[in-house]
Amino acid sequence: MPQTLSKIHVHLVFSTKHRERVIRDPVRPDLHAFMGGSLKALGCSPVQINTEPDHAHVLFLQSRTTVLSDVVGGLKKSATEWLRRQSPEYQGFHWQSGYGAFSVSQSDLERVRAYVLNQREHHRVQTFQDEFRAMLRKHEIEFDERYLWD
Repeated sequence: MPQTLSKIHVHLVFSTKHRERVIRDPVRPDLHAFMGGSLKALGCSPVQINTEPDHAHVLFLQSRTTVLSDVVGGLKKSATEWLRRQSPEYQGFHWQSGYGAFSVSQSDLERVRAYVLNQREHHRVQTFQDEFRAMLRKHEIEFDERYLWD
């Protein structure tokens, strides 16, 4: 086949360092917009981005020419730098070193988009840690609790 074709949607989830609840509501819309622009600069198409005080959910279409770890590293680095420029309270901001990345089928895209968008309501009944563990189990990803959090 002379042409390379792909359509891979990724649901990316990562936390703030030590799950510190530091992402404040006033900065969230601009942070989401900035992260969307960062994804575009990395060759990817944002679908839905949402943050809570201690974590981020990013649903995007991965470029056929990018490596997932490069996208994640570039996104987290640029978002960190952007946050640090916003206010002195973010000067020491860090994301956790790891992340979870989950494939999303085309037929499930709208459900996952709604899930990402409705994080505030979702976390009224479930912590981020419980949510992340459930996602790992659902996708049958083995993990060791000792190394899950930093």
